[in-house]
Amino acid sequence: MSGDDRVVVGAIAGAFGVRGEVRLKSFCAEAEAIADYAPLTTQDGGRSFDVTLTGNAANGLTARLSGIDTKEQADALKGVQLYAPRDRLPSLPDDEFYHADLIGLEVMDTGGQSLGHVRAVMNHGATDLLEVHAPGRRATVLLPFTLEAVPTVDLAAGRLVADPPEGLFDDE
Repeated sequence: MSGDDRVVVGAIAGAFGVRGEVRLKSFCAEAEAIADYAPLTTQDGGRSFDVTLTGNAANGLTARLSGIDTKEQADALKGVQLYAPRDRLPSLPDDEFYHADLIGLEVMDTGGQSLGHVRAVMNHGATDLLEVHAPGRRATVLLPFTLEAVPTVDLAAGRLVADPPEGLFDDE
C-alpha cells in the first residue's frame, strides 16, 4: 500500500503505566474514532497494531496496542505516527480536507502566480494554518486556512488558490 493510500490518524505520545499501555494522540475529529480504523500501521508500513482504548490521559487517550506488553516497548514507540488506509476513513464534505491531502499542494495567488508549496498544516486553536514554503524566502509563511484566504482547493490539479491578507507574502 503506497503512502497516498494512507492517512495519518494519530501518534504515540509515550508509555502510560508499566504494563505496555500507551498515551495516544488522536488526529480524528472524534478522538475515540481512531480505534475504528485499526489495524493502524507505522509510516514505513513495517509494523501494524490493533488498538484497544483503555481511557483518557492529559491531551489524549490511553490504549493497548497489539504486541506491546512492556513499558520499555511502549516508550520505544514515542513519536511514532499511526496510519490508516484511506478507504476505511469517512468521506468528507466538499469543504473539508485531510491534512495529508493539502501537504505538497502548490499555492497560487488570484493572479496565477506561484507563492510556494504547502509544507505542513498546523492548528493552534482558532483555525488551521498552512505553512507555505516560498522559494527565495528564509522563513515560511503561515497562511490562515479560511474560505476568505483560500477560496479554492483543487486536489486534482495539485494546487490551491490563495487570496492572502495584505502584506503576508511581501518581500522580507
